[in-house]
Amino acid sequence: MATISSQHVSSQPRLHQKGQIIQEFATVKLFPLGLSYETRVYSCQRLNKVLADTPILYGLYKKHHWLMRGATFYQLHLVLDKHAGEQLELIDALAERVQTLGGVAVGDPRHVAAITSIPRPPDGVEEVPAMLSRLLEAHETILTQAHDAAARIAELGDDGTSDLLVSQVIRTGELQAWFLAEHLVDTPLVGA
Repeated sequence: MATISSQHVSSQPRLHQKGQIIQEFATVKLFPLGLSYETRVYSCQRLNKVLADTPILYGLYKKHHWLMRGATFYQLHLVLDKHAGEQLELIDALAERVQTLGGVAVGDPRHVAAITSIPRPPDGVEEVPAMLSRLLEAHETILTQAHDAAARIAELGDDGTSDLLVSQVIRTGELQAWFLAEHLVDTPLVGA
């Protein structure tokens, strides 16, 4: 014979729930990772800074992908979308590394906007060279941070975070910057 629970069972979703914060931003839980608490806090701080800038770069790529103009429209439309997809993958990798270290990944767009280093672009459409230059400047901001963070984090013994920054963030960013920069070389499209 089945026992009937004294709780009321319903198929109605429990809407409008609020909860207590169970871990504050900029803190880390204790995980048995072989890394000190201080190292994990530092790594999470540096990762969250790169993480805050990466969705902004992703957004710039998508905006410029949509707003592309001119003779190289098709090529740039495709490459900017490809780069955006690669940045989206980096966002997930960075956030998961913060979580792996026991931290709290920055995720809310308003929080990202509050801590990003990348300047806000105009709301309208810029000329194509300006759009590409804006993307290159955003890459340089992230690459500068990632190079410094990877070196300092490696000194602290956090090889996993250093590897992520070098093998994914830096290598992806450098390759994408190269592709963009080559589109700013002033060569004629037709004739020599």
